[in-house]
Amino acid sequence: MANTQKDCVVKRRGHQEKYNSMKVYASCYAAALNCHYTEKKSEAIADNVTKKVNAWIKKGKSCVDSTEIKRQVIKNLQDKDVALMYKHYLDLS
Repeated sequence: MANTQKDCVVKRRGHQEKYNSMKVYASCYAAALNCHYTEKKSEAIADNVTKKVNAWIKKGKSCVDSTEIKRQVIKNLQDKDVALMYKHYLDLS
């Protein structure tokens, strides 16, 4: 039975789960920390991107592909070094 809940994410292997904004925040925060930003600066970067992705999720369709979320994160990461670190992390996972 298909999941029709709002804010649903279709993962790489086809299963669905509820969108969790903390995953977006944590990945952005970790990428910024790995670029040697302070915790405060890393929090600000992660918070900014998470707010933008959350707004995009809320106005979109009921289910989005996880790769679409990743594209939105990269699009909203204004710091090129953090975006590169985020992409590098994605390549490893």
